[in-house]
Amino acid sequence: MGGVRLEPITWDRLGDLLADRLLDLKPGDGGAWPRVAFDGAPAARPGELAERVHEALRLRGRPSLVVSTQGFLRPASLRLEHGRRDVDTYYDGWFDTGALWREVFGPLEPGGDGRVLPDLWDPVTDRATRSPYVRLPPGGVLLLHGPLLLRHWFPFDLTVHLLLSPGALRRRTPEADHWTLPAFERYAEETDPAGTADVLVRTDDPRHPAWRG
Repeated sequence: MGGVRLEPITWDRLGDLLADRLLDLKPGDGGAWPRVAFDGAPAARPGELAERVHEALRLRGRPSLVVSTQGFLRPASLRLEHGRRDVDTYYDGWFDTGALWREVFGPLEPGGDGRVLPDLWDPVTDRATRSPYVRLPPGGVLLLHGPLLLRHWFPFDLTVHLLLSPGALRRRTPEADHWTLPAFERYAEETDPAGTADVLVRTDDPRHPAWRG
């Protein structure tokens, strides 16, 4: 992060600027659906920014679909096989990346039908959600949000990383979830999302974000 200059911005303005940018975004690989990542620890609330962009796109007449990786958790029997606080499992095995490839990204590949499954598994009931598929029309934008997104080689056309300093991440993460913090330290070291994302948003103070677009 040394030397990176970030400009102050409001959340409303950021949502509008990202939506305007997405209007002109051309999906790669000859596809018809732009795919956007909102990557960040739960404490950074990437889903809130995804929803802002979704609403801004709606006002501009562009359809979009917000999907959370929280709806693609593995069953508890697999997630918690090595205990409830196993950092390596959280980093590598909590999210069903195979289902995300199959049910979210696959239908949006060239020649796909745009029928996306918005969620698969309910972590509260630990049962399948049985949600119906949602058809995203050509030109519609996938807005996927969740933690540790940029280490899976998902075919995103734009990546947004919501950054928290280590101190802010600890302060804003509930104490019961502090065991996950080493996973985000490892993610920063191995993946460098702050350096590789197309858009960087610092959220140490949630009232006063700053960004690099």
